Amino acid sequence: MLQETRLHRIRALLSTLNQVSTERIIKELGISRETARRDIIELEAQGMARRVHGGLVALDAAPEPPLTVRSASMAKEKRAIARAAVQLLQPGQTLFIDAGSTTTMLAEELRSMSGLTIITNSLNAALKLSAAEEHETLNNEVILLGGSMRAGAQETRGELTVSEIYRYRADLALLSPVGVDARQGASSFHPHEAAIARAMTEQAGGLILLADHTKIGISSRINYASIQQIGTLISDQGAAALPALAALQQKLPQVLLV
Repeated sequence: MLQETRLHRIRALLSTLNQVSTERIIKELGISRETARRDIIELEAQGMARRVHGGLVALDAAPEPPLTVRSASMAKEKRAIARAAVQLLQPGQTLFIDAGSTTTMLAEELRSMSGLTIITNSLNAALKLSAAEEHETLNNEVILLGGSMRAGAQETRGELTVSEIYRYRADLALLSPVGVDARQGASSFHPHEAAIARAMTEQAGGLILLADHTKIGISSRINYASIQQIGTLISDQGAAALPALAALQQKLPQVLLV
């Protein structure tokens, strides 16, 4: 596992727990004590955390980076995950898609299909799906959920968005969590994102999670789907050696690595 990936996972743990022990880092990442020590030193050098006896303490729990930053991170892996998700779909299905870098890539891949109804709160996903000349007919029906907008946001959110979700029933919800853990299920950092993902999960016949390996074994601030609600997890080969993936494979009906 690359150090950049390890540091991302440790920061995710810190954002949830505020304090994480060296033993927890070793167990969650499946690394040696010496590697954990080097990563702890590096995070302190970056000003991301403070070393204490037995582990790390977060200086300031931070949310996910902006979408523009996330889109550039793990792009190859996210593209492979999106393509694998398309292989699980059938024409005629109705889908929920939430806002995120991986689901934006999924929207691009869905343009190769036809006969779908796609319901999303992601402006980027809706634009990708509807990219065509005015005289052309779209392959799929695209429904953009209404709601509030905030500065810099590329999604709709709030009570109106959630209430609109409950007007629909979908065959599948394809969501990209901040973290997925065998005990806690799927989680998000922001309350408004979790509320949307929870509503989509409840209104769908099945749940497919799209999560690159940096999200495996991570539990963020707000859970929106229990482990029992998750039907399929799609991740990349970087997750193969993670102890947290083995735990997920024991509990989930289907885990795909691409």
